[in-house]
Amino acid sequence: MRLPWLDLDTPFPDPETALTEREGASGLLAAGGDLSPSRLIDAYRLGIFPWYSEPQPILWWSTDPRMVLRTDDFHVSHSLRKTLKAVDRSMVSGGPWMVRFDSAFSDVMTQCSHPRSDGAGTWITPDIIDAYTALHRLGYAHSAELWHEDKLVGGAYGVCIGKMFFGESMFARRRDASKIVLTYLVHFLRLEGVKMIDCQQQTAHLATLGAKPIPRRTFLAEIRSAIEQAPIAVWQPRLLRDGFLV
Repeated sequence: MRLPWLDLDTPFPDPETALTEREGASGLLAAGGDLSPSRLIDAYRLGIFPWYSEPQPILWWSTDPRMVLRTDDFHVSHSLRKTLKAVDRSMVSGGPWMVRFDSAFSDVMTQCSHPRSDGAGTWITPDIIDAYTALHRLGYAHSAELWHEDKLVGGAYGVCIGKMFFGESMFARRRDASKIVLTYLVHFLRLEGVKMIDCQQQTAHLATLGAKPIPRRTFLAEIRSAIEQAPIAVWQPRLLRDGFLV
């Protein structure tokens, strides 16, 4: 099967036409196009995301099955709860730990772009950082950050349209930092009526947190409804002490 090539004004093909595992690249849908805000917003609304490495062209994906984390299914391990309670107390008392949203979006992306031991993260090129920073300025892309003594030690970022959050990447510079910041992000999203977070691809780590694969057709049907709901007005982390850790 020949991969569709997108010119600047070419619409995306139907996500259900993405390549299969038998065709050698499961979920690969198209190549080309650009990373303009309008193109990226169109992609996410259709359940499509960019993922490529230089010197490849822009590659667009719609994986099947799709890994998702339902906010009601998020799992907090017993070993992490003590740390989370300490962070909660610190946020109240002005201690060394602080969770913030959208205070260092580009820095979070830059940290996520650093190569890791498992090889992940290198796809976040300068062009990707510029593109998502533009989405951030428009109010579509958001970061969640963990700070310790005013140093950024963990973070996550993604795209939110309506009541659907599309997760992109996380990083940690201290033990459990990415899990801590994800807990606060999931807690906030659940309180705001977001029922599902797109995790894109299956990993064992995400599975330990409660994420599960679902058929692409189911995923696409659910996001159609979620993206049409009213967007989140104020991005402000909430304390966990209202029952999230019970």
